[in-house]
Amino acid sequence: MNFILRVILLLLGLVFAASLAVAVMLLAAVWGVRYAWGRLTGKPVTPWMASMGGRFNPRSGFDRFRNAANPAEPTAADVTNARARGESVVRPERIRGNASDVTDVAPKPVSRG
Repeated sequence: MNFILRVILLLLGLVFAASLAVAVMLLAAVWGVRYAWGRLTGKPVTPWMASMGGRFNPRSGFDRFRNAANPAEPTAADVTNARARGESVVRPERIRGNASDVTDVAPKPVSRG
């Protein structure tokens, strides 16, 4: 019984490998016909990704999640909490004026050692 199971699994693997090889050959044939038609007509052959909607941009996935983490506008709860604490609601907070306008901070001397 163990031998028959091994033979069946071997045959299934061979069928899978053959079907995969046929799929690769068909894809290569389609690409070859497309390339030959482009050469015959004198038109440039564009890559498949360019003809299917443009270039692949790997940063777009990162940008989508980064933008989702930082909403464009504060929510009503954020506004209420900020006002209750007396803080600014603007995101990101902007420092207005010059650094010399700060009066509540005194510089400390540098100590070595």
